[in-house]
Amino acid sequence: MHQPELKQFYSTSVQPTLMKSHGHKNPHQAARLVKIVINTGFNASIEKGQIEDRVKELSNIAGQKAVVTKARKSISNFKLREGMPIGAMVTLRGARMYEFLQRLIAIALPGIRDFRGVNDKFDGTGNYTLGISDTSIFPEAHSDANKHFGLDICFVTSAETDAEGRELLQLLGMPFRKRGNAPAQAKA
Repeated sequence: MHQPELKQFYSTSVQPTLMKSHGHKNPHQAARLVKIVINTGFNASIEKGQIEDRVKELSNIAGQKAVVTKARKSISNFKLREGMPIGAMVTLRGARMYEFLQRLIAIALPGIRDFRGVNDKFDGTGNYTLGISDTSIFPEAHSDANKHFGLDICFVTSAETDAEGRELLQLLGMPFRKRGNAPAQAKA
């Protein structure tokens, strides 16, 4: 079976580096990428045809069929009824996860105008979430300017700390913004 390049790179380079830097003796102790969850939300005024288009586009971007998420309970202040579609999501694991990550790092992120790296804030347990405001950076996305939407991409790792999770994603090629390189502010 074909193994993605990034998965091979993890096995041959990243995993030994993590084992050495953290003093692990067993390869299974090294942090690894468990899954990538991609989701998007719908607003209340979205029509059924638009929902289907978004699910189709999210499926194209992820390379796997997306599912519609529905409201579990009614909330009158938000004009939300139980069972109403509120978003779409897809969970990637294994080969598809590594293929998506490689496309994101090598093609999509460098396609952002004036790109200087992604924010490096983690959730406290070694997981990282990246917000993408426009899906047009993905080559799989259709070129309709009116239909682009935002995504949240959550990288779930087996790392126990943020530092270990950051090191894992950096070694895999995630272009984090350099600290201390903030734009200089004009002095009065």
